[in-house]
Amino acid sequence: MTRIDFHSNVSNQLDYACRLTRKALAAGCRLVVRHQDQAQLDQFDQLLWSFSATDFLPHVRSSDAHADITPVLLSLENDPNPGRSEILLNLSESIPADFARFERLIEIVPQEYEATQAGRARYRQYQQQGYQLNHINAK
Repeated sequence: MTRIDFHSNVSNQLDYACRLTRKALAAGCRLVVRHQDQAQLDQFDQLLWSFSATDFLPHVRSSDAHADITPVLLSLENDPNPGRSEILLNLSESIPADFARFERLIEIVPQEYEATQAGRARYRQYQQQGYQLNHINAK
């Protein structure tokens, strides 16, 4: 069963996602980062290049020709099934349809009211489906 971690009270979702991406790569994991908004995904893409002066965070879009050999895939909600990865990092406000195929799902919930409400709704839905949930308060 997929392990689900909720990180709440996050002040800057994209910066926090970069830190989690770096941590996953350091552990040798492959991950998919999913967002519902193209502009936000583009911003995250750029942030991965400039996030750290000493770390290289290799990433491509899930549709890229190099997706099979790149450990971090960036994906929109409606993109085709993105390769094999252990972790799904969800930056979207909806439940990913294919989350159960991943070993681990990480939900990052920003502090903004609407995002917090959407995160709580996702939490309840996972809970109702019988998933054990882990909560990490980022504050």
